[in-house]
Amino acid sequence: MLETLKNSLLSGVGMALRSKKEIETFAKEFAEQSEMNQKEAKDFLEECKKRYDDAKSGLDKKIEGAVESVLKRLDLPTRGDVDTLNARIDELFKKLEKDA
Repeated sequence: MLETLKNSLLSGVGMALRSKKEIETFAKEFAEQSEMNQKEAKDFLEECKKRYDDAKSGLDKKIEGAVESVLKRLDLPTRGDVDTLNARIDELFKKLEKDA
């Protein structure tokens, strides 16, 4: 039972959808209820924090990819497209200023 609960807590989607404070609070409560020793509890909390960060990063990347895909389908420029165009415009202005 405790192992199943621990694995559920550490699942990527569950971690990404909760706040970091919620994860820390739940991990501390879990460690107390399962009577982990201090080192086990500390290791468990660190593992929770690491998995949270990994899950959040992965979810952020998936969301960015989905948004970019929608922008492409709508034929809207991305921030990268606008930045590239701005750089090209800056280069053209520099060339015009040299020639003037």
